[in-house]
Amino acid sequence: MSDERQVDRTPDRWARLRFAIVGILLSAPPGRGDLREAIEQLAHKKWTHPTTGKSTIFAFSTIERWYYQAKNTPRDPFGKLKRQVRKDAGRHRSMGLELIQVLEAQYRDHPSWSYQLHADNLGSRTRTNTNLGRCPSYETIRRFMRGRALIKKKRLKARHTEGMARAVAKLEQREIRSYEAAYVMSLWHLDFHEGSRKVILEDGSWKRAYLLGILDDCSRVACHVQWYLDESAETLVHGYSQAVQKRGLPYSTMSDNGSAMRSGEFKRGLEILGIQHDPTLPYSPYQNAKQEVFWAQVEGRLMAMLEGVEELTLELLNNATQAWVEMEYNRSVHSEIGMTPLERFLEHRSVGRPSPSSGDLRRAFRVEETRCQRRSDGTLSLKAKRFEIPSRFRHLKQVTVCYASWDLRSVDLLDSMTGQIVCPIYPQDKTANAEGIRRQLQDSGFHPEGALAQRNPKSSGIAPLLDEQMREYSAGGVLPAYLSKTARNDDKDETGIDQINEIDEEVS
Repeated sequence: MSDERQVDRTPDRWARLRFAIVGILLSAPPGRGDLREAIEQLAHKKWTHPTTGKSTIFAFSTIERWYYQAKNTPRDPFGKLKRQVRKDAGRHRSMGLELIQVLEAQYRDHPSWSYQLHADNLGSRTRTNTNLGRCPSYETIRRFMRGRALIKKKRLKARHTEGMARAVAKLEQREIRSYEAAYVMSLWHLDFHEGSRKVILEDGSWKRAYLLGILDDCSRVACHVQWYLDESAETLVHGYSQAVQKRGLPYSTMSDNGSAMRSGEFKRGLEILGIQHDPTLPYSPYQNAKQEVFWAQVEGRLMAMLEGVEELTLELLNNATQAWVEMEYNRSVHSEIGMTPLERFLEHRSVGRPSPSSGDLRRAFRVEETRCQRRSDGTLSLKAKRFEIPSRFRHLKQVTVCYASWDLRSVDLLDSMTGQIVCPIYPQDKTANAEGIRRQLQDSGFHPEGALAQRNPKSSGIAPLLDEQMREYSAGGVLPAYLSKTARNDDKDETGIDQINEIDEEVS
């Protein structure tokens, strides 16, 4: 899935950086008395600033605070490490209450004015009435009016109706070393493997099957293994969620750079669950070598024992795979660790966390994007389907939504600042809308942009700016630079020459 429309807020970038810094302390906790030394080493490293992109370092006390924040919140360390929203967010300190009331009254009288015209007239009022204080800048006034849904309305005209986003050099410059996580559930490996045999479908056709395998690095336990007919993001989330429900939450996951692993749904889900994603370098399969060794065993033992099955179905293949994994692979002595993967998984020290509920997992693996709301009917489009926005949010030009591209039955509207779920939204039902039943809009101060201004606005006299200009013009002592055309008799010249002569006589 393209990342063009995905939301990347500043608090999320800070949380990713902080979690990357202290994640090593959580996934591989230092020994007793070694915490200070480990934090001091992190304090001497250089990190990429999430806002400026420049190299920077962080103090010992700062990293220590981040560490304890994440450690004391095992259910949501990523959310705890986000930058908190300012308490005065959304407030306009440069605008007093009286000035706000004047601006709101001016909008009620002239809803068809542009932001610039409102700002100019407000500036004229502040120059005339010094008690209002200093006039804010145009950007401040525009931001305030948009935040209060004081949006420009179209002026009603007679014709109008009511109904309108290096691997090779690394290999040459850096040495390659084998590695192993020190704790169970510290690191998971995942990858897809194209099977050597095709499976037969219900319609009689044959199709290639792909095996999703998820392994724990320390114990080599196969957390979940399942065959699918594709390598999509939906398939990855389906298998990964089962692995989490079986074994719990790990602290990090390593995968290649396949399209499913780079999907917005999968990456955002890992962030919400507090799982650090470590993709391998392009064209560097050796970084995920444990996964490649596992594929060799799948083909050498499991698939070899299925050679006598001529019509291999997907269901039979999955049943055989689950039995082989749980009864042989996880219970056989591994040459690298000197014990069975299951024994090490149960006996070794683990940093795993409890699994969330099925509903929380479904809500986590969804992409977060912005969409423009149609002013005509209060809808937005997702995957060529229209969804209706509740009328209380009809003043928003852009909204943030959260959904999985393969499951549009669950779509939520989010707060664009905090990322919290505001309410669910549902597909447009044109058949039900055809019945003509409409809710009455509450007068809450929010008005759609396409609403038309009143035909006869409230009489408020000459606008302050124009009145100021007229007074300055008349103070100059110059007569108005135009000639009025008055009614004359037929025997007099109608070209205005007589009037000009009269003016000349008065001057002389």
